[in-house]
Amino acid sequence: MDTATRIGRLIGPLRRAVLRTRRFDEALPDLPEAQIELLRTLAEDGPATPREVAGRLRIAPSTVSNLVRAMTASGLVERTPSATDLRTVRLAATPRALDLLGRYDRVSTGALRQALDDLAPESREALERALPVFAELLTALEARTLGPAPESGRTGTRAPRLLGDSVAE
Repeated sequence: MDTATRIGRLIGPLRRAVLRTRRFDEALPDLPEAQIELLRTLAEDGPATPREVAGRLRIAPSTVSNLVRAMTASGLVERTPSATDLRTVRLAATPRALDLLGRYDRVSTGALRQALDDLAPESREALERALPVFAELLTALEARTLGPAPESGRTGTRAPRLLGDSVAE
């Protein structure tokens, strides 16, 4: 089996295993990954319009609208009308959302640290050396497959997020 096939077969199960770690904290709600990514964007970049969020996440504005509708009802996102254009709103993560995101990150980072501790030292070192390569691979894949962000006319400029990246650390 070639390298591309092996990576492709491991990435999905690895990401799902990391997401399952939130079950270690029974008080954490089971938020969909799309909501977590939207919250992470607002937490890292600050308040933004739905169109800006769509561009950053490289998804359609209508998808952001659907996510925001559910997240506003859950008390995770605040919508504030623009002072200069009442047709525009700015989105911000609520204090509750920022707390949840920090807790998700602490739980998953802790689980990853424990799993890494179970590996042989040589394996941990190999993973550490591979992290920049994973970031480079993500950048290459985005450049080849995504093109301009939907309805924004610009290409992505954000640094890639890796498993274990955290806003809480």
